Amino acid sequence: MPTFDQVKQAAWAGRADAYAETFGRLCGRMVPALLDAAEVRAGDELLDAGTGPGAVAAAAITRGARVTAVDPDEGMRRLARLAAPRADVREGALPDLDLADASFDVVGANFVLNLVGDPRAATRELVRVLRPGGRLAATVWPRPMSELHRLWEDVADAAGAERPASAAPLEPAMDFVRSPDGFAGLLEDAGLTDVHAERVGFVHRVDPESWWSGPARGVATIGAVLLAQTPEVQGRMREQFDRLSRPYLVDGMLHLPTAAVLAHGRRSQ
Repeated sequence: MPTFDQVKQAAWAGRADAYAETFGRLCGRMVPALLDAAEVRAGDELLDAGTGPGAVAAAAITRGARVTAVDPDEGMRRLARLAAPRADVREGALPDLDLADASFDVVGANFVLNLVGDPRAATRELVRVLRPGGRLAATVWPRPMSELHRLWEDVADAAGAERPASAAPLEPAMDFVRSPDGFAGLLEDAGLTDVHAERVGFVHRVDPESWWSGPARGVATIGAVLLAQTPEVQGRMREQFDRLSRPYLVDGMLHLPTAAVLAHGRRSQ
């Protein structure tokens, strides 16, 4: 039976361009705050774990960092090399990275720990590769969900969509509380000190057709849900998206309230 990580990686295969053009822009909104929290400076050796299309890697390089970026997906690595040609982009998946102990000054993980099958083991692995005194910053989507993420759940529910296995959530025993306190606890349990976490709210402005095109091209959990439906149910999901997103329309653009949880800490000396 495939593991949670194997199911998720299979669901993401071939979606790199679609993600970068849609939901990747949403995730990229937190990159400056993540790098600020990690206190990225010129000369730092930085690991971008789960680089995706390379937004963290590219931004860290502009700050003078020397970047190694890892991702399990070949398509994501291709995009990361285009976005950050000076980065060392490698294949790699949490919680088992082929990287030496204590080899980085900084680790960044932008919306990665909410996608792995064992968040505690994954976080310990990120701490393992940090040097003493090194800094780690990470983001996850909170629960309860923000309006932006709740919209997709409401669309699926209103259309009567069945959730496929690839959209199944993490087992509760493996999960952590997706709140500032819960995320801070995850980092502290992995060995970090001076841990701080906060909920960062913002409004994502996006064209409705662009936003729908992410799930329509199979991106993220809602994409897996949409593609698993019959054409009739897919049509109902589009109708419900148009209906339920209408209150967020301003001058032809969706203004979707959302939030992320940002946490950071240090490895003890």
